[in-house]
Amino acid sequence: MSYILAIDQGTTSSRAILFDSDLRPTATGQQEFAQHFPKSGWVEHDPEDIWQSVLSTTRTALSAIDARDVAAIGITNQRETVVLWDRDTGTPLHHAIVWQDRRTADTCAALRNSGHEDMVQKKTGLLLDPYFSATKLAWLLENIEGARARAEAGKLAFGTIDSFLIWRLTGGKVHATDATNAARTMLFDIHAQDWDDDLLAIFNIPRALLPEVRDCAADFGTTDAHLFGHEISIRGIAGDQQAATVGQACFQPGMMKSTYGTGCFALLNTGANAVTSTNRLLTTIAYRLDGQVTYALEGSIFVAGSVVQWLRDGLGIIKSAAETQALAEAADPSQRLYLVPAFTGLGAPYWDADCRGAIYGLTRATGPAEMARAALESVAFQTRDLIEAMQADWIPPSKTVLRVDGGMSASNWTMQALADQLGAPVDRPQVTETTALGAAYLAGLASGLCPEPAEFSSNWALDRRFQPDLDASARNKAYAGWKDAVTRTLTRS
Repeated sequence: MSYILAIDQGTTSSRAILFDSDLRPTATGQQEFAQHFPKSGWVEHDPEDIWQSVLSTTRTALSAIDARDVAAIGITNQRETVVLWDRDTGTPLHHAIVWQDRRTADTCAALRNSGHEDMVQKKTGLLLDPYFSATKLAWLLENIEGARARAEAGKLAFGTIDSFLIWRLTGGKVHATDATNAARTMLFDIHAQDWDDDLLAIFNIPRALLPEVRDCAADFGTTDAHLFGHEISIRGIAGDQQAATVGQACFQPGMMKSTYGTGCFALLNTGANAVTSTNRLLTTIAYRLDGQVTYALEGSIFVAGSVVQWLRDGLGIIKSAAETQALAEAADPSQRLYLVPAFTGLGAPYWDADCRGAIYGLTRATGPAEMARAALESVAFQTRDLIEAMQADWIPPSKTVLRVDGGMSASNWTMQALADQLGAPVDRPQVTETTALGAAYLAGLASGLCPEPAEFSSNWALDRRFQPDLDASARNKAYAGWKDAVTRTLTRS
């Protein structure tokens, strides 16, 4: 058995990538699925769409080989997204509520005003925000007729997307998650490594709903033989950002990575030390191997790649993401346009669920080129927000080297803008599909096909280092304009 299959279930598409024993991708399947926006600020997925897309892409990736040659499956997934299903039938009771969804903003505000945020942060490392799973699950229990009674009777199961896929892949035999996904629910004590009764009481969540929490590299059961022709072991699970951290080989304290997909997520490895942020970052689990927890500081940006999708689908000024680089290069340097892409609020370090996007500096001369540049620069400015907060919490600026991945990392213009704003090197690896790579590595580690982390780290290979070439005065002037634009955008109480 010389292959590993990585299932990468993302916010807008599902992918399956087949890796050989040297962790080189050999086959891929990818499929987009529908996004549902029933109300302003609400975002949903049909879990059956997700399931069918996973089946289809997995079968595509496996089509060139015999499934008996696959040693293990690793799964990585969009985090915080909530599914509630019937234990007997496996049927979801409602659309999945997506991590971007803001319908529970008032609930979070009420809990914050009641003085619960300090306790929540101490136990979970998280802040009270609709982003996380707990209030989404509570909303489902309150708004689906009969759901609470069925949940308390043990007839329903809750899970993030990884749990739902494990359940479906194993034919309902395994209800489990890993520590990284559990850590994003706001129901899991990241220090005690268990679901927490105080948190369950605050959110009114029955314990009977919850999956078992396992290591990232562990036994998560085997797939039903009828799905892919043969049973395949599931041996690795991690939330997408943690999987990317593993795929980037950020195994040493002080190493940082930032993934640019729909959103942007930067993680800083803090080792065995769970650093409590004083700058509104999140303390989270980077990974758990052999029962040993490695922690991280995380900053979450809700809109990164999706700002380019907005240029394409909302404004219609581009036909493909690749066009933004040429437009940005052609933008009038004398115009200073700021786009604050708070389409679903602002994440770290602002955590304002109610503010919405804004554009500053428009003139009669503003056109598609300036809009494209402002959109790409917003990603660089938001990343600087995160990294300055991380540096204030834990690491001195002189040690910053950022490893990047995700779709936007392919844009040389954006990565150079990022290096210019950070005033620090930005490293892009040869393998940019690091989320899937991390999932594959975890599965390979658990199945004995992959080496220990130190040896895996030695194989990390640089594609290109982007060095800053903007002087500090110009960099800071541009950033000051960004901070002013954000201040004007934030909700005023």
